[in-house]
Amino acid sequence: MDFIEELTWRGMIHNVMPGTDEQLKKEMTTAYLGIDPTADSLHIGHLVGVMILKHFQRAGHKPLALIGGATGMIGDPSMKSQERKLIDEDTLRHNQEAIKKQLAKFLDFDSDAANAAELVNNYDWMKDYGFLNFIRDIGKHITVNYMMAKDSVKKRLSGESQQGMSFTEFSYQLLQGYDFLYLYRNKNCRLQLGGSDQWGNITTGTELIRRTEGGEAYALTCPLITKADGGKFGKTESGNVWLDRRYTSPYKFYQFWLNVSDADAEKYIKIFTTLSREEVEGLVAQQAEDPGQRPLQKRLAREITIMVHSEEDYNAAVEASQILFSNKASEALHNLDEATLLDVMEGVPQFEIALDDVRSGEVKLGDLLVEKAPVFPSKGELRKLAQQGGLSVNKEKMADINVPVTADMLLNDRYILVQKGKKNYFLLIAR
Repeated sequence: MDFIEELTWRGMIHNVMPGTDEQLKKEMTTAYLGIDPTADSLHIGHLVGVMILKHFQRAGHKPLALIGGATGMIGDPSMKSQERKLIDEDTLRHNQEAIKKQLAKFLDFDSDAANAAELVNNYDWMKDYGFLNFIRDIGKHITVNYMMAKDSVKKRLSGESQQGMSFTEFSYQLLQGYDFLYLYRNKNCRLQLGGSDQWGNITTGTELIRRTEGGEAYALTCPLITKADGGKFGKTESGNVWLDRRYTSPYKFYQFWLNVSDADAEKYIKIFTTLSREEVEGLVAQQAEDPGQRPLQKRLAREITIMVHSEEDYNAAVEASQILFSNKASEALHNLDEATLLDVMEGVPQFEIALDDVRSGEVKLGDLLVEKAPVFPSKGELRKLAQQGGLSVNKEKMADINVPVTADMLLNDRYILVQKGKKNYFLLIAR
């Protein structure tokens, strides 16, 4: 597989330094991509870079995932209007381990192949590097004029930010440049990958390698992902879409991709899957023929949910998605874990009921739905709807409103789903 050609048709290249293609065609090449360790999970904004590393390894080259432990303690000024909070070493190590587990779903770290991926942390080579040694060994090679000319610096100094720029952040590009030099010397790393906002930092590294080692190093960046409507990619009303199920459930993760627009689905399926060009073109053709079937969104959501979570999680998410629209979903509803159940029921009106009322078996369904949780204004209306087949409890039709409410009606030991007619749902929560 030709790496540059592959990324080009996928729309994943913004800038490539001259000579990069020739280097990749000449020999197996080592490249690195930096990942910010300020959280113990990646979010989907990181996925473009991770997919680039995945394609790089698929093309027979060796990827290095660099956890920016040292640089994460400072904060990259690129595209930022203010300084970030700094993290301590214990948090950093915890985050590093969590991120490696996620990366292992995309990259082969464990085989004995020559191009097995490696995880490195720049804190390991920066923590004992004295300030005087650093400015003597590294600082003297890069002029202030050169550093001031970078867009990330110019924007912060031009008055766009009220806070200006600290020396700590100004020195960031030197530190990132030294990472490249260190990996060039110790891992024979010839290429740095990153987002388009990183071009200035990356080229500082290639310049440092040229000036200190007289060596050739290269740069390749991908465009920053945007949505067709101009909105920010990967952000929802509740914040980032995370890869860790503790922060974004597999169901919500699946739903995010399933609900992207047609234009975005066509773009994202190239970036976030390893489907071949022919498969993607086939799906695009199907979408054009019958947009209502949404083949692009369905396949995108399937591929990426399985890759990040598992096939089992994907199947559960599909099943959960159909619960509100299927009349035969009683068993699936009982199989939902609590987090997914609450995700599916997000926005559904809720009523609190007493757990003791349910456990006692002395409260009748009609009393529960009229007096304890006023889903219905009167028993007459409730009885009429039940007789017409319009009342369901946990997706099962209920014709008799005088049945006792019992603990075995509870989903996850505390929820009851009431359906009134075809589309009106209510979630009762027993406390």
